[in-house]
Amino acid sequence: MVSQLKAPAQTLAQKLIAKAAGRPAVSVGEIVNCRVDLAMFHDSSGPRRLKPMLEELGAQVWDKSRIVLVMDHYVPEQDDDARRIVRIARQWAQEQQLPHVYDSQGICHVVLPQKGHLRPGLFCVGGDSHSPTGGAFGAYMFGIGSTEMLGVVVTGEIWVRVPETCRMRWQKRLQAGVSAKDMMLHMIGRFGMNGGDYQAVEFCGEAVQALSMQERMTLSNMSAELGAQAGLIAPDEVTRAWLAGAGVHDIQTQGWHTDEAASCVTHDFDAAELAPQVAAPHSPANTRPVQTFDGTPVQVVYVGACTGAKLDDLRAAAQVLRGHKTAAGVRLMVAPASRQDQAQAEAEGVMQVLRVAGAEVLPTACGACSGYGGSIPDGAHVIATTARNFKGRMGSATAQVFLASPYTAAASALRGRITDPREVLA
Repeated sequence: MVSQLKAPAQTLAQKLIAKAAGRPAVSVGEIVNCRVDLAMFHDSSGPRRLKPMLEELGAQVWDKSRIVLVMDHYVPEQDDDARRIVRIARQWAQEQQLPHVYDSQGICHVVLPQKGHLRPGLFCVGGDSHSPTGGAFGAYMFGIGSTEMLGVVVTGEIWVRVPETCRMRWQKRLQAGVSAKDMMLHMIGRFGMNGGDYQAVEFCGEAVQALSMQERMTLSNMSAELGAQAGLIAPDEVTRAWLAGAGVHDIQTQGWHTDEAASCVTHDFDAAELAPQVAAPHSPANTRPVQTFDGTPVQVVYVGACTGAKLDDLRAAAQVLRGHKTAAGVRLMVAPASRQDQAQAEAEGVMQVLRVAGAEVLPTACGACSGYGGSIPDGAHVIATTARNFKGRMGSATAQVFLASPYTAAASALRGRITDPREVLA
């Protein structure tokens, strides 16, 4: 009688890659060919680059139902170059008769799950470096360049080298006024922007499990700032409930977790001890506790981007700003991450709180985070909820951009200087 071999212990990343490769298991370092379940790109990364290459090859799209196109970087169009880029995207989408096109609906990383395109077990690629956001839903998702995307669009496949897994385990619970953005900035400050170089970073522990779905999205999104290929969170009932609200049913969460005996490096953190974090110019790795920057003046507060203007982020900013006005000389800009989130924030009265406090509401798009729109003045001290603060990233090369959570950004808007939000909330 032949004994059946026991399957080797696997990390969540290995399980997701193995499924895409049609294998029972994969080993770290192994190169495997994977079937792609979904390919997402936007107006900047997609048609204007892919269309001429496809035409030169005389190639066709492998499966239009598995492609999602989002117009979010150059909308609303403000100049001839933007109009040209968006026109190419719209015309190509029409020519190809793509069924999943979201024009000016919000930022791709937020719109994609809200429209029901993500679920546990999928293997996805995105034409944007923050595509690891999909990992918050138990999907393996990572960013690729235009040439790689061309291969995916034509063949529906891509090869990957199976990465090692680094687990970030957060025990206990966050204090009021401390958020997933603070967790992420702390990890980037500790490990640097190459700390997870070509690793699959997995976030786990009591604090992670207690986070809302949108807060989990912030963690997975900014795994890109750690240098990771993917940022994963094992799906659970929080995932199931959120996806059900997005119209995704029959969700399979069982088995999508890292086996206890799987080989991976684990780093432990105490969420209860974490203070709000701020990253100084010009790198997310320049992170210190907010008290380090106490008193630093700010002229512009930007609550926007896929890491800082989702519904939960808008609620956080409103919680701080309710009943208050921004300090004299401070410009508060709010760019909701999606129309859906803005509509819900309007219904809850959140947007009204922000407007009464003095907020200027901008379009639901990438906007100043990608340096578009010219809304960041030269030489200004800016505190922003964006993911990156590289020199010139937000348009002005002379602006000094600090990164923080929506809580901290809102508190800083009230006082005209970088402020610990716990002082205001208390």
